[in-house]
Amino acid sequence: MEELSADEIRRRRLARLAGGQTSQPTTPLTSPQRENPLGPPIAASAPGPSQSLGLNVHNMTPATSPIGASGVAHRSQSSEGVSSLSSSPSNSLETQSQSLSRSQSMDIDGVSCEKSMSQVDVDSGIENMEVDENDRREKRSVSDKEPSSGSEVSEEQALQLVCKIFRVSWKDRDRDVIFLSSLSAQFKQNPKEVFSDFKDLIGQILMEVLMMSTQTRDENPFASLTATSQPIAAARSPDRNLLLTTGSNPGASPMFCGVGSFGASSLSSLGASGGTGTWDSYSDHFTIETCKETDMLNYLIECFDRVGIEEKKAPKMCSQPAVSQLLSNIRSQCISHTALVLQGSLTQPRSVLQPSFLVPYMLCRNLPYGFMQELVRTTHQDEEVFKQIFIPILQGLALAAKECSLDSDYFKYPLMALGELCETKFGKTHPVCNLVASLPLWLPKSLSPGSGRELQRLSYLGAFFSFSVFAEDDAKVVEKYFSGPAITLENTRVVSQSLQHYLELGRQELFKILHSILLNGETREAALGYMAAVVNANMKKAQMQTDDRLVSTDGFMLNFLWVLQQLSTKIKLETVDPTYIFHPRCRITLPNDETRVNATMEDVNDWLAELYGDQPPFSEPKFPTECFFLTLHAHHLSILPSCRRYIRRLRAIRELNRTVEDLKNNESQWKDSPLATRHREMLKRCKTQLKKLVRCKACADAGLLDESFLRRCLNFYGLLIQLLLRILDPAYPDITLPLNSDVPKVFAALPEFYVEDVAEFLFFIVQYSPQVLYEPCTQDIVMFLVVMLCNQNYIRNPYLVAKLVEVMFMTNPAVQPRTQKFFEMIENHPLSTKLLVPSLMKFYTDVEHTGATSEFYDKFTIRYHISTIFKSLWQNIAHHGTFMEEFK
Repeated sequence: MEELSADEIRRRRLARLAGGQTSQPTTPLTSPQRENPLGPPIAASAPGPSQSLGLNVHNMTPATSPIGASGVAHRSQSSEGVSSLSSSPSNSLETQSQSLSRSQSMDIDGVSCEKSMSQVDVDSGIENMEVDENDRREKRSVSDKEPSSGSEVSEEQALQLVCKIFRVSWKDRDRDVIFLSSLSAQFKQNPKEVFSDFKDLIGQILMEVLMMSTQTRDENPFASLTATSQPIAAARSPDRNLLLTTGSNPGASPMFCGVGSFGASSLSSLGASGGTGTWDSYSDHFTIETCKETDMLNYLIECFDRVGIEEKKAPKMCSQPAVSQLLSNIRSQCISHTALVLQGSLTQPRSVLQPSFLVPYMLCRNLPYGFMQELVRTTHQDEEVFKQIFIPILQGLALAAKECSLDSDYFKYPLMALGELCETKFGKTHPVCNLVASLPLWLPKSLSPGSGRELQRLSYLGAFFSFSVFAEDDAKVVEKYFSGPAITLENTRVVSQSLQHYLELGRQELFKILHSILLNGETREAALGYMAAVVNANMKKAQMQTDDRLVSTDGFMLNFLWVLQQLSTKIKLETVDPTYIFHPRCRITLPNDETRVNATMEDVNDWLAELYGDQPPFSEPKFPTECFFLTLHAHHLSILPSCRRYIRRLRAIRELNRTVEDLKNNESQWKDSPLATRHREMLKRCKTQLKKLVRCKACADAGLLDESFLRRCLNFYGLLIQLLLRILDPAYPDITLPLNSDVPKVFAALPEFYVEDVAEFLFFIVQYSPQVLYEPCTQDIVMFLVVMLCNQNYIRNPYLVAKLVEVMFMTNPAVQPRTQKFFEMIENHPLSTKLLVPSLMKFYTDVEHTGATSEFYDKFTIRYHISTIFKSLWQNIAHHGTFMEEFK
C-alpha cells in the first residue's frame, strides 16, 4: 500500500468515527459506483426503514434455525472461501470474500481472529492503519456515544447478498454464476413487480435454478460454478446401493458428481463432529448415484453453508433484524427445496424403498451444522412427508452400519449420524425417535427358536449394536490387527488399547441413541420393550452348553450391557423395588425351572399366592427399578458367558500346546513308524488350530479384559450386593451376625444366579485382572462374602457355598499375591473374627454328606481350599482364640 500522509490518515479516521460522507473514493459505503469496494455494502445512510427492503420483518416469524440468527453458534467448518462473483448484482462483495476467505471461514480462537481482522474492518470495509491504544479507546467511546446513522441495509445491498449466496445473476452472464433468464426478463419488463418480498424472490430463484437443472438434458447449469473447496465423496459408480470402497491414496483422486458439475462444491462443513479427524481421509467412500438430484442437493447444501460463512464474515451486519430474517428465509427455503428434491417432486417421485441421496453426505460428515436439524424441524409436522424423507435415511444408515467393521474407524459414522438425528427435538418431542420406534422392524416377532439371533439380525437397532472385536463375530478384525507372523505381548497390548478406544466411541453413540428414545415420552415404552426383548430372547445364553446360532453374539450383548450400565449409573437403591422380579407386570420372563436361592418352585408359588391375595400390594414399576433389573439380567447373559468362553479357550490353548509339545518330543519314536504320516498331519492340524485360537484370544483380550469396563461391572455388582444385604438385614450397613434363623422370603425366592454371578465374576477378575478389584465397592463385597459364609443356612445349594469359598481361596496371597490386600480385608473384618472359622469348619465336615459318591474329587477340592484358608487365618492373631475354642 502506498504511503499515506498524516492528514489523509486523520481524515479517514474522522470519517469512520462520524459516519459522515466524504468525496474521497476511499469511503466505499458512500460510493455505490466504486469498482472494488473493500467490504460488505452497508449503507452509511439507509434509504429508509427495513420495511422498504421488502423483508416484512414484523409480519414474519423470527428465525427458527437451530443455528440462530446472529450466526454466533454456527460451528460449520466451512470451505476455505467462496469464489468471487463477477456478476453485477454481487460485484460489490467480491473483494472481501477474497481477502477474508481463509481467515474467517474456519473456527479460530479470539486472538487469531482479532489478529486476522486487524487490517480489514468487516463492517466498514475500510483498511485500518496501525493506531495506538489511545486512538482505539477514543474510537470506541465516540462510536458508543454517537450511533451510526447508516445501520440499515438498502434493498440493492440485500439483493447483492442474495445473489452472492445463491451465485446467480439476472444482469450479466459469467462463468462463476448461474444466469437466470426468466428473472432477467421480468426485471427488464417491470422490476417493481418481480417479487413482493425477499421470501418470494428466494423461492423464484431456487425454483428457476432447480428447474433449469431438470429441463436441460445435455447442459449442466451448475457447470459454470467453479469448485471452491474440498470436494465430498460423491459418485464413483452408478450403483444405487451404499458401498464401502477403498482407495489407495487418500485425496489423490477426489470424486466429483460429474465433469465440471457442482458436485465438487464447498461441502466441507463437518458439522457437529468438531472438525478434527472426521473427514481426515478418503480411504473409504460411501458412494451415491450420479444424477440430477445429486447436483441439486449439492447446490442447495452449498447455499445453506454459505449463509453461515456470511454470518461469520460480517456478524454485525447479519445481526440486524432485516438481514437476519433474510438469511433465515434463505436457510428455510434451501431446506424446503431439499425436501422437494428428496421426495422426487422436481424429477421423478421416489418411494421409501429407494435409498436416500442424503445418507452419503451424513456418513461423510459433510453437511453444514444444523442442516439435518432444520430438515427435521421443517418436515416433522407433515407425517407423510417426514416418513417419505426419513425412512430411506434410517434404512440407509442401518445398511451402512451392517457393512462397517471395527477394522477402521468408519464404523462410527452411521452411529454418529443416527445419534444426532435422535437427539434432535422440538419442544418435548424427538421426531426421529418416534419414527424409529414406529418402524416395522423396531421389534420384529420371533419366527424361529433362534429369537436372540433373529432380534440382532432383523431389529432396526440390532445393526448398530452388532459391531464387535471378537473373532467369532467379525473376522475382519483378526485379519487387520492379528494377521502378523507373531503376536507378542506388547503388540497385543497396543492393539487392544486401540480397539478398546473404538469400542468406547461406538458405545457412547449407542448410549446417545437409546437414551434419546427413552427421554422421549412417546417412545419410552417402546425402548423398555426392546430392552426387555433382548434379555428375554437370549435367556439360553446363560446355559453351560449354548447353540450360538440361536442367541445374539457376545459383541452385541456386551455393547447392550455397556449402554444399560450407563443408564444405571445414577440409580439410587432407595428407588429400587427388590420384589420387582415377582411383579405381575415384570418385563423379565424367568424360566419355570429357574433355581432359587433357598426355595423350591412350590414354595415360591405358595408365597406369591399368599402375598398377592385378591389385591396385589404392588405399585406401578418405576424406571429405576426396571432399568436396574434389566441391567442385572444383562450381566448374567453377556459378561459371564463371555468369561466362560474365554476360560474354555485358554484351556483349549493349553491342551493344544501340550499335544504339540508331546508330538515334537516323541518325534524320534514315531518318525520311522507306519503312523508317521498320521502324526505329521495331526501336528500340522494342531499348529493351525493353535494359531487360530491364539488370534481369537488376542481379540477377546481387547473385548473382555478392558479394565474400565470390568470396573463398571464390579461397581454394578456392588450395587446388587447392597440390595441383597438390605434384604438380609434392614439395618445395613450396621449388620450383626449371626442373622435371623428365618430366611427372608424375598431373599429365598430370588434366582440363585443373583448370588452365583457375583462369585463367578469375582473368580474371573481375581484370576485375569486383579488390579480391578480395588474399587470403592470392595468393602461391600467383603461384607457379603463374610455374611454368606457365616450364614450358610441362607443358601440351599452347597456348591454355591463352595464357590464362595473358592473365591476366598483364590484371593489368598499364597495363590494370588496381587490380592493380598483384599484377603486381609476379609480376615480383619469385624464380622469375621468370631464366626468365619467355625462356619468354615462346619462346612468342612458337611461336605462329606453332599452330592453323590461320583463327586468324590469335588469334596477333596473343597476341603483343600478350606485348609489353605485355615493356614492363612492361623497366622492372624485375631483368629487364634476362635481356633482354640473350636478345638476344645
